[in-house]
Amino acid sequence: MLISVVGFALMNLTVKFLGRLPATELVLFRSIVSLAISAWFIRRRNIPFFGNNKKYLILRGLCGVTALSMFFYTLQKLPLGSAITLQYLSPIFTALFGMLILKEKVRPVQWLFFVVSFAGIALIKGFDARITPLLFVFGLGSAVFAGLAYVFIRRVKDTDHPLTVVLYFPLVATPVMAVVTLFNWVKPEGWEWALLLLMGILTQIAQIYMTKALQAAEVNEITSLKYLGVIFALSFDFIIFNVSYQPLALAGMALVVGGVVLNILLKAYWRKKAPN
Repeated sequence: MLISVVGFALMNLTVKFLGRLPATELVLFRSIVSLAISAWFIRRRNIPFFGNNKKYLILRGLCGVTALSMFFYTLQKLPLGSAITLQYLSPIFTALFGMLILKEKVRPVQWLFFVVSFAGIALIKGFDARITPLLFVFGLGSAVFAGLAYVFIRRVKDTDHPLTVVLYFPLVATPVMAVVTLFNWVKPEGWEWALLLLMGILTQIAQIYMTKALQAAEVNEITSLKYLGVIFALSFDFIIFNVSYQPLALAGMALVVGGVVLNILLKAYWRKKAPN
C-alpha cells in the first residue's frame, strides 16, 4: 500500500509539471497507456472483453473520466495539498450515493464524520485564497463523480471481472478525450513526452500494488494508509513549489482526512463484528 501511495503521489507530481498541457490531454495519454495494458491482461486471461452489465460499466467509465478530468485540472491550478484534500471527499459521496442507489445504510455516527470533513473543507476554502469558486466546484465535482464511479463499481461486483471493470475507464475515456483533445490540442515538447509516459507507468504501478495490498490484508488494516498521500503532497508543495499554507487551512485538511479515515475504520469494524 505504501508503494501504491508513493506511486500516486509521484503521478500527481508529474501532472503538476505538465501544467502547460490541457488536463483533458493528460487524461487521454493516461487512458491510452491503461487501455493497452488492461486489454493485454484481459486477452491473456480469456475474460469477456466487454463484460456483462454494460449499462453500469459505461456509467462507471463516464463518471471516472469526468472525475479524473476535474481532478487533473485542479492539480494543475491549485497547490497539491489543497487539490488532493478536496478529492479525498470521494468516500463520503460514495456512502451517500450508496445509500440512494444501492440502498446501503448510513448510520447516525457516520453523519457526524461527514460533518467533520465538510467543516474541514469550509476551513480550507475560507483560509486559502488560491481556491477560487470555480476551482472549488471542480475539486468538489471530482469527489462527487469519483464517488458515483465507486458506487457503479460496487454495482457490478457480482456480474463482471475486476479487470473488465478497470478496462471500462480507458475504454470510455480514450474516444471521449480524443474528440475533446482535437479541439484543444497542445503538442507536447521534449521532456513532456517522457513525463506523459512516466505518468501512465506510475499510475499502473500504483494501481497494481493497491490491488495486491487489498488482496493480501484486511481493508481496515491498510486503506487508511492511502491518506498518507496528503503528507507527500504537502511536502512537494513546501520543498519543490515553495507553497505555504495558513495554519487553519492545514487544520481543515486534518479534519477532512480525519473524518474520512474514521468513517472507513468504523465501517471496517462493523463488517468484522457482523455475523457471517
